[in-house]
Amino acid sequence: MSRKIVRIGPNILGGKDLVFFLGPCVVESAGFARRMARKLKVLCADLGLQFVFKASYDKANRTSVSSFRGTSVRDGCQLLAEIGSDLGVPVTTDVHSPQDVEIATEYIDVIQIPAFLCRQTDLILAAGASGRVINVKKGQFLAPWDVKNIAAKLQSVACRAFFFTERGATFGYNNLVADMRSIYWMQQLNYHVVFDATHSVQRPGGAGDRTGGDGELAPVLARAAVAAGCDGVFIETHENPAKALSDGPNQIPLRSLPRLLDLLSRIRSEVFA
Repeated sequence: MSRKIVRIGPNILGGKDLVFFLGPCVVESAGFARRMARKLKVLCADLGLQFVFKASYDKANRTSVSSFRGTSVRDGCQLLAEIGSDLGVPVTTDVHSPQDVEIATEYIDVIQIPAFLCRQTDLILAAGASGRVINVKKGQFLAPWDVKNIAAKLQSVACRAFFFTERGATFGYNNLVADMRSIYWMQQLNYHVVFDATHSVQRPGGAGDRTGGDGELAPVLARAAVAAGCDGVFIETHENPAKALSDGPNQIPLRSLPRLLDLLSRIRSEVFA
């Protein structure tokens, strides 16, 4: 059975070309978010790539109570909507409660369910009923075939435009492993699959009071995932990851992105030649 494409603004997920979900981890400031979005828009336009801008308004699952989180759901979503409208690109952010979904639905093109919350039934149902495209990040604690239960929840409220994002599985303490077989297995269930290259190299809580990561490995896993046939790639990027207010260790420097995206696009062409 063939998978139906998922339309995200002008982009087609499940077609011959990858969709790239690119942006910083969190809205550090309005100016920062706008600047990053403009640079990514130009980069993707130059390379002829499909692009969705991502940024979290609130990092609700930080390791430490003192860690930077972001802004309010309405202020953050409104800012993202303005960026999307100004640049002509779809935008996405994660949500953390049914109340967040209600607000995000006014502004956001793709509503993302965080991996830690992928089994929260009320949240899944609220997102599914929103009429927006839904991206569910597969929890680190789930087997690939377990996503069928999440899909059933979405389909129970007539949601058909959804996809799953692979971001690794828990492997012991403070470590994740990305199993590329997961992409194949979820696609065999007739779902579109995006690969999260940067969160897959996280070390949750690995730095004691914050999350560590192996950012230099993110391009390696991205190449493997595209070769394995994923439909899109999710990458967090920053002008200076060492200065990032969230998830710096696993973000890819913006200056390194052009070569990587071009390479991933060329790998995709070979896979579907």
